[in-house]
Amino acid sequence: MQDVPKAEQKAELRRTLLKARQSMSVRDWREKSDRICSHLQTSVLFAQAKTILAYFSFRQEPDLSPLFANTKYRWGFPRCVGKSLHWHIWEPNDTLQFGAYGISEPHANAPSIDPAEVDLILVPSVACDYQGYRLGYGGGYYDRLLNSPEWFAKPTIGIVFDLAYLPQLPIEPWDKPLKTVFSETGLTGKG
Repeated sequence: MQDVPKAEQKAELRRTLLKARQSMSVRDWREKSDRICSHLQTSVLFAQAKTILAYFSFRQEPDLSPLFANTKYRWGFPRCVGKSLHWHIWEPNDTLQFGAYGISEPHANAPSIDPAEVDLILVPSVACDYQGYRLGYGGGYYDRLLNSPEWFAKPTIGIVFDLAYLPQLPIEPWDKPLKTVFSETGLTGKG
């Protein structure tokens, strides 16, 4: 696989892992998602946060929605605008809309979140490796976000199922490792 360009390696790995994730039964998906939520709630990074950026589950990503009812936290969710993520406050009674990729997102008029207010980012991932590197969906949204000066130092937790927690991913110069990784078996990363 050394001769295959990294972009092709990533694309093939992405296809394989998304297929494996989507073949999981709804019951397994729910149980594993609930275990991830339980582990997150006992995490120091999570417990100490006030404003947390998260995501709405898409294509059988780990579902963190049971956490969103906890009003101890201020929750932020992204909207895809051009090539960037714009973050908005969201509360359980707020309505959502479907964005460009069919992903649920807050309305454009929802209050924005200033990066200075953010304590933690829960990062959706196709896969993560033991060094904290992440394989996303290929759009580069989180790569651009996490490499920008106002977001660079924010604590990050990659969220994956064990089937997508791998020894090593192909990485590019712009890839930035996440602080830690959580799966249904708990804290698995560097954290």
